[in-house]
Amino acid sequence: MPQIVKIGKELICVNPSRNTIDYSTSDGRTWMVRYSNSGIGKVMDLLYFKDELLLVTSKGLYYSHTQGRTWTMRYNNNSNFDFLGLAESGSTLLATTSKGLYYSNSQGRTWLKR
Repeated sequence: MPQIVKIGKELICVNPSRNTIDYSTSDGRTWMVRYSNSGIGKVMDLLYFKDELLLVTSKGLYYSHTQGRTWTMRYNNNSNFDFLGLAESGSTLLATTSKGLYYSNSQGRTWLKR
């Protein structure tokens, strides 16, 4: 299930039905589109981890230091697995993937099967 994250006074979430990153400055009463670009793939999940937003898409894992205004690919989906969702456990990232549970201690740059 996609996450809603709070950064400062904003709530930020993925909107899979519109394939956008949305934000709210009214505690969720109203939402506006922050980012829309089908080039990054289908948006699926979002996590705030160590001062950056991480975004799971059908094309891989992206990160943002601009509260979701711009995105850069961190790890692409390849023959290893497809990302489905993210979670954190202390300083470790956990990824649910098409091939099981993986973990990363490098903010998602490298992944190992758990």
